[in-house]
Amino acid sequence: MLVAGCGGGKHGGAADPATRQAQAEVNRAAPLSAYRGPSRGPPAQRPAPVVFVAADLTDGGIAGVARGVQQAARAIGWPLQILDGQANSDGQRLALLAALHEKPGGIILGGVDAATQRAALRKARAQGVPVVGWHSAVQPGPDRTLGLFTNVTSDPAGVARLAADYAIADSRGTAGAVIFTDAGYAIDTYTADAMASAIRKCRNCKVLQAVVSPIANAAVGLAGVTAALLERYGGRFDYLLAVNGAYVDGASAAFIGAGRTGDQPPFSIVAGEGDESEFARIRAGNYQKASVAEPLNLQGWQLIDELNRARARQPPSGYVAPPRLITQSNAPSGPVFDPPSGYRENYLRIWGR
Repeated sequence: MLVAGCGGGKHGGAADPATRQAQAEVNRAAPLSAYRGPSRGPPAQRPAPVVFVAADLTDGGIAGVARGVQQAARAIGWPLQILDGQANSDGQRLALLAALHEKPGGIILGGVDAATQRAALRKARAQGVPVVGWHSAVQPGPDRTLGLFTNVTSDPAGVARLAADYAIADSRGTAGAVIFTDAGYAIDTYTADAMASAIRKCRNCKVLQAVVSPIANAAVGLAGVTAALLERYGGRFDYLLAVNGAYVDGASAAFIGAGRTGDQPPFSIVAGEGDESEFARIRAGNYQKASVAEPLNLQGWQLIDELNRARARQPPSGYVAPPRLITQSNAPSGPVFDPPSGYRENYLRIWGR
């Protein structure tokens, strides 16, 4: 675990242009039409087995995407197998090799960082097995150097800015933030750096510290670290920005121990994914104020569609779903943010189903 100090202190900041801009961004939301998916593509290719290799099926975001993949695989008529990488690089490597042993028609990486699995992905390329990823690289779209036909994710810079903007706007330009991330995933490092950069543009906001700790250990390993942060910064620590909701789980024990109720600072904001436990905390006002959620179910359908394009020897769709700011006023009642945009019907139309 690495903890890096970044300064402290705060003052009033309502007149700061960055604060006004943050408020404008928080108030802006993508229309439902932005969640419809691509307008055209190839019809469904012949059935062939597909393997979903999950980085960690206990992660709510990955599990949400897996459910979307399951739905879409049934709809297009492809057999699907799901393997769990057990939240570590070796487990993910073994799962990938097991997937390749099945000689599948395609592989989906669910949260597996492609850069850590280059050897297995070279084998996939040599065998002619197309690979698509979810959160497997920093940017959405194809990445030939990593062996990905395409990577499905919302723009991580946009996700990070929206999370930081909410903290800036909610604090009226005085946020004192601690940022939690996992150095084992390139997209999480990028998101955390982008959140820090956005916070620093606010004149009277501060990034107090950046905490680097594995997501897999966050739920049980952060109570002591968070207690030390509360002791060090006191009232200056009023926002916890994290790349995964597991960090909020881990920090909550320290908040309770310090006598903080769920509606008192530090207020937690999670950048990316958006799962059932996050929405439950937001609805209850229980140590989490907001989540910048991705449409996980839709992205599961997109992963199957992208594999269909690879198998049809057509280019990736280029579609990138925008994130959605979730607060108590619009928190979904279901397990994921699932926009009623007609994306399922759209994909079925494309596939001829």
